Amino acid sequence: MKILSRIPFLFGVVLSVAAHAEDKPMLAIPGPVLYENKLDAAPGPEWKAAKGKWEAVEGSLRGSEIPADKHGAVIRLTQKLTDFVIDAEFCFSGAKSTSLSIDAVKDHMARIVITPSSVTIRRDDNDHDGPDKAITFGVFPKKFEPGTWHKIHLEMVGDTMVGQVDDLVAWGSDPLFATPKTAPGFTAAGQSIQLRNFSVRSATLNPAWESVKATLPKPGAKK
Repeated sequence: MKILSRIPFLFGVVLSVAAHAEDKPMLAIPGPVLYENKLDAAPGPEWKAAKGKWEAVEGSLRGSEIPADKHGAVIRLTQKLTDFVIDAEFCFSGAKSTSLSIDAVKDHMARIVITPSSVTIRRDDNDHDGPDKAITFGVFPKKFEPGTWHKIHLEMVGDTMVGQVDDLVAWGSDPLFATPKTAPGFTAAGQSIQLRNFSVRSATLNPAWESVKATLPKPGAKK
């Protein structure tokens, strides 16, 4: 383990790619590791488990909703971030859904939502009952068999994010993304989800990002 310590403008596009983002830079060039954890032991003090049960099982971190909570299981890394790249692996073990999310200083910012049959990449609603609304950058049909491991990847640099699950990618830009970021973490609805090989790295803008964008489908394109 290693630790170092409103009217939005939207531009989103969806892309399926064969290579993982670690192999072919998209938005971000990954820098030094800020935090890494195989998640093969009980969560340390740097993690805050707000809801649910989180335990080490079979070399991974298993998250399960507790019915009495009347809320999905939630665990977050208590770390502030600027521009970053997050990688992890997940495996469905009966859960209805899971997500990798990042918060703004107040309220939610962005997330990748995964169910056993779909992937959604979005900017979150940032004020709950106020006028702000979530904005979806990409929705994909995708079947995740129980017991199979998959990759999840999130990049945020400046006012832009890229979300990726296996070979499915969506990206978008919004002024909210340029504000301070905090508390990356996971949710689990139902029982259960397993997680492993979590890492956070600092990031800088890929100098070729404009060229990469030029090769992507137009906004609203789907796989």
